[in-house]
Amino acid sequence: MLVDDVMTSHPSEDAELRQAFALFSETSEKLAEAYLELQSQVGRLTSELAAANGELARRERLSALGEMAAQVAHQLRTPLATALLYAGHLARPQLKEADRVRFAEKTLARLRYLERLIQDMLLFVKGAQMSGEVFALPPLLDELMQIMEPQAMLHGVALTLGVPAEALYLQGDRQAIAGALVNLLENALQACSPGGKVSLQVAGQGSPFVAFRVEDDGVGIPESARERLFEPFFTTRGEGSGLGLAIVRQVADAHGGWVEWAPREEGGSRFTLYLPFAALEHAHG
Repeated sequence: MLVDDVMTSHPSEDAELRQAFALFSETSEKLAEAYLELQSQVGRLTSELAAANGELARRERLSALGEMAAQVAHQLRTPLATALLYAGHLARPQLKEADRVRFAEKTLARLRYLERLIQDMLLFVKGAQMSGEVFALPPLLDELMQIMEPQAMLHGVALTLGVPAEALYLQGDRQAIAGALVNLLENALQACSPGGKVSLQVAGQGSPFVAFRVEDDGVGIPESARERLFEPFFTTRGEGSGLGLAIVRQVADAHGGWVEWAPREEGGSRFTLYLPFAALEHAHG
């Protein structure tokens, strides 16, 4: 039975089902955009590589993009197949209401995961081509908490935020910086067991750099993985693009900052992202 037939014959379809198909369509469009952007970037970097007579940095980036192109299908195949399977269950005419809601929720979860993968890939492809707007830090942190608090509740993890009282300003790509911080916080949440703790502390007054310190009391980083933490496509989890920490480092480099990792004495990890403050004349101009 076709999806269109199901939608026609069941006009009382619940909101979860409609939302699932809407998100499926949106995710498909974003996937198409990701492929087009990837194709464009690979072409551009190939030209740059030839013109620069093999500059090492561009060669490494082109190699990473080539690897990314080879892995896109692998990364997306399983969650997409799972979402399609759940959507197929939704099309069964005799499906009980409780089961239909459950399959709609599972479909949405898989599609949101796909959306996150695509966002990571687009951020990685975007690279150093980032905007340079001046923006205040508090609204960005409020937005981060709105994104992360529901995830923390879902994991059963306590999430806390500590920020200075005075207004702080950054200059750079707001979306890219937000994406980097989301990646750090998501990694911290996933490292914790229920009942764990994750914190984001913001400091740096008296320094040219703001320090975003993300700490967790989770499982920590295996010693065998520490040297490869920031490599593209490297992950210690069964799921994930392996681009999260590579994006964090890329965003840091593009803004003239850096990122560090250290183990906590109490157990768990501490990641610190350093980014330069906006110049005072820009912040108040």
